[in-house]
Amino acid sequence: MTITFYDLGSAAGLKKLDEYLLSRSYISGYQASKDDITVYSALSGAPSDSYVNVSRWYNHIDALLRISGVSGEGSGVTVEGFAPAEAVATPPAADSKAAAAEDDDDDDVDLFGEETEEEKKAAEERAAAFKASGKKKESGKSSVLLDIKPWDDETDMKKLEEAVRAVQMEGLLWGASKLVPVGYGIKKLQIMLTIVDDLVSVDTLIEEQLTVEPINEYVQSCDIVAFNKI
Repeated sequence: MTITFYDLGSAAGLKKLDEYLLSRSYISGYQASKDDITVYSALSGAPSDSYVNVSRWYNHIDALLRISGVSGEGSGVTVEGFAPAEAVATPPAADSKAAAAEDDDDDDVDLFGEETEEEKKAAEERAAAFKASGKKKESGKSSVLLDIKPWDDETDMKKLEEAVRAVQMEGLLWGASKLVPVGYGIKKLQIMLTIVDDLVSVDTLIEEQLTVEPINEYVQSCDIVAFNKI
C-alpha cells in the first residue's frame, strides 16, 4: 500500500511526519529504501530539532547517502506536490564524459566526494566551538533489528513482547515491532531498537536480559537480523 505525505514544507506536514516516525526507523520496512530517498528529497533541508523523530531519521538517511548509499526498493511512497525520487533520472552512460568534465568545475557540489575547503573549515569551526563549550561528545548510535523466538505455538506473544519491552536501560529505546509466521502455527517477534553504542551492548542485552529469568519463560532465543550505525 502506497504511503502518502502532504505539505512537508509546512509545520503541520512535518508534525505528521514526526508522528509517523515516532515508532519507525524508516519510511517503510526495516531498512533504508527508495521511499526514504523520496521523502528526504522532498524536504528543503535538515528539519528543526523540535521535530525529534524527523531530525533523527533525516540525519541517518543523510549519513547513509554520504557513506554507502541506499539500495532498498521500498513499498511505494507519494509526497503531494513533489516528484518521486525515481523521476530524477541518472545520466546515461553516453554522457559520462560530459559529466566527468562538469565534475571538474569548482562550482559543482559533489555530495558523495571529498570535503571542500569550505566544508573542512566549517567542520573545524564547529569542532572548535564544541570543544570550547566544554560539552562531552555524544556517543554514536545504532539501529538494530532482532528476531525473538518463542518456545512453541502456545507461548503468549503479547506477554512475550511486554516482557521484552519491560527491559529498560540507559541508551536503549524500543521501536516498532511485528509478528512473523515461522511455521507450524508459531510466530516470532521482530522488533526494532535504537542503542547508544557506548552504553548498550546488544550481545549483553540478549545474554543477560532477554534470555534469562523471568523472560526466558517466553523467549527461547534471540538473533540479530540487522545492525546499522546511525
